[in-house]
Amino acid sequence: MRADGSPNRRRRRRWLGLALIGTAALTVGGGATSLALFTDQQTVAGTFSSGTIALDAAKIGALTMTTSSLMPGDTVTDDVVVENDGTAQLRYAVSASSTNADSKALRDVLTLTVKTIDVTTPGVPCDNFDGTQLVSVTLGATTVVVGSPAAGAQAGDRTLNAAASETLCFRVSLPSATGNAYQGAATTTTFTFDAEQTANNP
Repeated sequence: MRADGSPNRRRRRRWLGLALIGTAALTVGGGATSLALFTDQQTVAGTFSSGTIALDAAKIGALTMTTSSLMPGDTVTDDVVVENDGTAQLRYAVSASSTNADSKALRDVLTLTVKTIDVTTPGVPCDNFDGTQLVSVTLGATTVVVGSPAAGAQAGDRTLNAAASETLCFRVSLPSATGNAYQGAATTTTFTFDAEQTANNP
């Protein structure tokens, strides 16, 4: 018998054929795993922006407490609109600091009184000066006028919602009993309005 017709040769051909069939089956199976699948995907975007705490500087700047000729018994009165121009509720406090450049200490005899808007004539703010009294104190070097600038809720702090406002009446008086030592004296008082958020700030 010829070598290429030997039983071993025929067995090798059968194994080769089976191997080719198996390879073809694997190829078909592998192709099946690459077929498209039905899928879905959805997305959603979140937009975030921070709020603002803002006092109206122009309205506070309109407070005028200036005079050059106070006599014992005189007073200077003016109104100030405190307005929340921010987007969130705030609480605010007011403090004052006064100079003593001439060493006559006029600041130590001047009395500051602050009230809410008039009850009798709210259309003419502070004309009657009969609102609720918030403070009456000698100016001194530094003075807590309304509330406290310390962080968090403090006694006397005033609260304003976004876009809300209120009117306060300021009056500075030179007492009738003021003596000659204070003639020609001068002081400059700076009022500071401090505001902070109320949210997450107990």
